[in-house]
Parts: sequence; structure tokens; C-alpha cells
Amino acid sequence: MSLMTAVQVRAHTDQVQPQPDPEVPARPRPPRRYPAAYKLRILEQYERLDKAGKGALLRREGLYTSLISEWRKQRDRGALKALGQDVRRGRPPTDPLKREAARLRAENARLRDQLARQARVLEAQGELSALLSRLAASSAEQGPGEPTDPTSPETS
Repeated sequence: MSLMTAVQVRAHTDQVQPQPDPEVPARPRPPRRYPAAYKLRILEQYERLDKAGKGALLRREGLYTSLISEWRKQRDRGALKALGQDVRRGRPPTDPLKREAARLRAENARLRDQLARQARVLEAQGELSALLSRLAASSAEQGPGEPTDPTSPETS
């Protein structure tokens, strides 16, 4: 039986590779997306190769035969051409006339609201003016020296 010294134990344990982190990433990686041009190029290469070459191509690109089958179906349906270079990505352009009509409708609604508010203000001002005219007329009838009390029953 041989006893190992502390230096020998440390030297022996330093040679051991550290264990990989068993922690699972917080979010899985999203699925890969392949442009139409890439799909067509891979399909052309795949169909020209023999069985061994096909396997090598799939390993090199990190693809599966199921992807090749799906891409072939898409190509046969014409879906890859529809996804080609001529298609513009993003939000479709809006018609300038429709955009202008929408802007004018919004402005029209804003102006109608503003006009309705101004009409209410003018109505209130008219009622206030009529009330002030009546008060002025009633105070003129009573005379200049008499105080006016709107709550007294005599002024009614």
C-alpha cells in the first residue's frame, strides 16, 4: 500500500478536467431561419451529389433531410420564388391618397370638436349677457340710491 503525499494528490487532481456546467440556458435558442436564396442553393447542390456527398453537405451545413424535403416541396409549390429578392420586407407601403384622407378625417373631427366647444362658449356668453341686461334694467327701474337685493321678494 502506498501513501501519496499532499503534493502528489494536488498534482493528480490538477490533471482532472473540470466538469461542464450542467445549468440549462434560461432561454432556448430560437429556430434558425433560412433565406430563400440559401434554400435554393443548398437544394441545387444536394441534388447534384451522390449519397456520401449529400451526407457531408448536411453535416457541414448543420441540416436535416427533413428540411431538404420541406424545401423541395416549397420549391415545387413556387413558394421560394415568392420569397425571393423581388419581395419587399417589412410593412407594405401605404397609398399616399389613403394616408392623406385619414389625416384629413382626423383634422375634420378635431375641428368639429373645437367648433362645438366654441358654440357652447358663445351660448353661455349670450345667456350671461341677457342676464346682465336684465339686472341692469331692473337696477335702473329702482333708482340710483336704492340698494338692490336679488333675494328680497319685493324686487321680483
